[in-house]
Amino acid sequence: MAKPYKQPKSEPILVNDPATVYQTAASETASFDSWNPNVPFHGTQEEWWEHFHKIEEGHFSTWEEHQKKFNAWKKEYLASLMQ
Repeated sequence: MAKPYKQPKSEPILVNDPATVYQTAASETASFDSWNPNVPFHGTQEEWWEHFHKIEEGHFSTWEEHQKKFNAWKKEYLASLMQ
């Protein structure tokens, strides 16, 4: 739900005005499944926990696995630059 902003009637509302952008983004975001960084997420503790559990269900790798993948990529990338 868009937060109502108080603006003086004498000032024109500009498109790049944060309040206008916020209200537009909030009205366009009908479902909470699509994340919009311009619209804050307000939810109950249960909704937050559900959100965290969904993230935890994703693929996680250890730091060592990432380092191995990165080093392999870096070696291949640098070799391709030398050709």
